[in-house]
Amino acid sequence: MTDNSDLYIPTFCDMLEAHERIRPYVHKTPVLTSSYLNSLIGAEIFFKCENFQKAGVFKARGASNAVFGLDEEKAKKGVATHSSGNHGLSLSYAAGRRGITATVVMPHTAPDAKKDAVRGYGGTIVECEPSTSSREAVFAEVVEKTGADFIHPYNDPRVVAGQGTCSREMLEQVDDLDAIIAPIGGGGMVSGTCLTLSNMAPNIKIYAAEPKNADDAYRSFKAGHIIADDAPQTVADGLKVPLKDLTWHFVSNYVEDILLATEEEIIDAMKLTWERMKIVMEPSSAVPLATMIKNKPVFAGKRVGVIITGGNVDLDKLPWNK
Repeated sequence: MTDNSDLYIPTFCDMLEAHERIRPYVHKTPVLTSSYLNSLIGAEIFFKCENFQKAGVFKARGASNAVFGLDEEKAKKGVATHSSGNHGLSLSYAAGRRGITATVVMPHTAPDAKKDAVRGYGGTIVECEPSTSSREAVFAEVVEKTGADFIHPYNDPRVVAGQGTCSREMLEQVDDLDAIIAPIGGGGMVSGTCLTLSNMAPNIKIYAAEPKNADDAYRSFKAGHIIADDAPQTVADGLKVPLKDLTWHFVSNYVEDILLATEEEIIDAMKLTWERMKIVMEPSSAVPLATMIKNKPVFAGKRVGVIITGGNVDLDKLPWNK
């Protein structure tokens, strides 16, 4: 398959192939429940814990599929990407497993924990300003110098197919779901969820959850075309990037609705999950629960899968300790 997302929409077969390809390199993550959160929202909630994934985040799936799908000639030149953190550290993890180089363009404001993880997995960081335009300009220089294979954080069919393996696992672990909700920034996880569910369980409604301070996906969804913000400010650092053509295809065709949460609501939901479920999740992962608490009637009486996308937190800068 081609890696030109302008031309290629990944198929269900691509997702199945990805699942086999990445099996040696990722965890089948657990599904956890909380009777307290069930009673709070009035629903049966099943948390798919990608915070326990390799590299601490779901993005290890898409990155591993892309890296291990490269032919030998391309792999020799290494891989490169731009990322606020989680895709970069996941790509560094996958590249390290294959024994090839990974270069990551990151905003200088990215959490230190994520920068440390990129370096810990053997990746090289090139810093940029915290805007989409700066990120893409600096990245273009990196690719020109290295000739590395560009693995986009989400606008790449290999990545979307890999992310789709998460909801496939969830369907094996939980019966009779009515809905699945996941955070949305660029839309890689939501697109993978759409790819899998539209083929395996088209009756399950797909919701996306987004910070109100970075609500370009919400505004795009309502307007019917992509609206991109350059540098939104939100505690959910993994959700600052805009939709692209590939992810817009899935979001516009398969998502039921996009729900919003304020910064305070996100932080409260993150803290609540830490306290009640005893698990570490990052702010981006708390957005779905925050929107569910805010929109209880949407989920009341339903069996709902929630994808906890990652757990890479800077423990020295917890948002409730400001």
